Amino acid sequence: MIPIGVVVSYIFVPVSDIWQHLVENTLPLLLTNTFWLALGVMLGTGVLGVSLAWVTAVYEFPGRRFFTWALLLPLAIPAYVTAFVALGLFDFTGPIQTALRDWLDSDLRWFPDIRSRMGVIIVMTLAFYPYVYLLARNAFISQGKRSLEVAQSLGFTRHAGFYKVALPMARPWIAGGIMLVLMETLADFGTVAVFNYDTFTTAIYKAWFSLFSLPAASQLASLLILIVFVIIVLEQHFRARMRFAETKKSQRADRIVLSGCRKWLVLFYILCVWFLAFLLPIMQLVNWSIDTVTSDFDAQRYFEFLRHSLSLSGLAALITCTVVTMIVYAARRFPGKAMQFAVRTATIGYALPGAVLAIGIFVPLAWLDGKLSDLAYAFLHIETGLLIQGTIIIMLLAYLVRFMAVSHYPINGAMQRVTPSIEEAAMGMGMHGWSMLSRVHLPILKSGIFTGATLVFVDVMKEMPITLMTRPFGWDTLAVRVFEMTSEGQWEQAALPAVTLVLAGLLPIVFFMRQTED
Repeated sequence: MIPIGVVVSYIFVPVSDIWQHLVENTLPLLLTNTFWLALGVMLGTGVLGVSLAWVTAVYEFPGRRFFTWALLLPLAIPAYVTAFVALGLFDFTGPIQTALRDWLDSDLRWFPDIRSRMGVIIVMTLAFYPYVYLLARNAFISQGKRSLEVAQSLGFTRHAGFYKVALPMARPWIAGGIMLVLMETLADFGTVAVFNYDTFTTAIYKAWFSLFSLPAASQLASLLILIVFVIIVLEQHFRARMRFAETKKSQRADRIVLSGCRKWLVLFYILCVWFLAFLLPIMQLVNWSIDTVTSDFDAQRYFEFLRHSLSLSGLAALITCTVVTMIVYAARRFPGKAMQFAVRTATIGYALPGAVLAIGIFVPLAWLDGKLSDLAYAFLHIETGLLIQGTIIIMLLAYLVRFMAVSHYPINGAMQRVTPSIEEAAMGMGMHGWSMLSRVHLPILKSGIFTGATLVFVDVMKEMPITLMTRPFGWDTLAVRVFEMTSEGQWEQAALPAVTLVLAGLLPIVFFMRQTED
């Protein structure tokens, strides 16, 4: 709660000339851009996610088993990577328009401008639709054949039954997925930065690092927190309405077999989405990476970025999983409303945009850094310099706050496998405290901790705003390298770091697919 309190406290800071300028000239544009972006991405992901979930859950067609999990693969590609690939391919100087101009001998004035609001919406829709797809598909599968049977008993056709029965039953799940998409959209920094599309996250960055006004950046962040808080309340509301009814395996396997042109139309639709969202970006990234490696590849710098990313991700995963394990264990030993509130508070950081957390963590630690320096000089006559700001401590604490929720779910899930009878048997053998944790709980929690550490590791690898805004000098990572190169339009130089991030992003998807059955 400290980062939130720090940011919100700037609401009461006297208005500066910079803030007055932002309110009069920038804030209306930010609100307009954010509103239309959020609305467009919600509509796009809703249509794509629900339609793909319905056809893969209810119908049988060639390639269904493959595309059931392949449609999740776009989650492995950070949205800002999809963004710069789209610009590199479809911009005026890109290979698509260049080839069309040569082939058609035309200036292509009719070709849509990718550097537009619609371009950002399309890219984010392709990057975020799996959130809706996954939850909607779980809802449709949990219904089994019941929804279609109910629809037929009411006299509806299959088409009408989808809108009248199946869709209303799945609405809480779909709304929950759309709320997740909305939070990701508001928190996004890299994609809108690539498109030079001003939203709150880019405005916060510019206010801090271009206008050099941390108070103005904090005041913008406080407005974003208010918006996010409303979304969190709505997401919790929809989550509370979710109901999962387990269906028999035979019911789930008994799908409607499509025949004739229908199965090929469905397959073509899915292929188009998967090609644009995953296969095309991967192909172009690999192509650019090969060109880079065979020409002016700086291996030393690349491995330096890789080393920084791996070390930060490893440390963040270790610290986060250690803290979360202690929290889960404490919640088990001392249950109650106060502990439940503490756990919810500790895991709220994932809902906050990285740019907001960067400010919320940096401000108090920078103040503490200054006080320690003053005390060292006053009592020891030593000029310590920046004890905290010159290290990776701020980054690691920001990662901890943001990604505790990511590791809490698998670790807490593993803790539920420790039954009271196991603990009673351990106490009967004289185990208490640390001995029970190390000899009873930790062996059972091992798989959950490993899963949580993997998720945190990958998320930190891909994290851009926190790393960009709080890193000490010389601590550039793969994500920062992608930002720097795409800011200068050097798509080829950004490709190899991006491919590395995509490979890391595949890990949690592989784990997820191994733990689920169709």
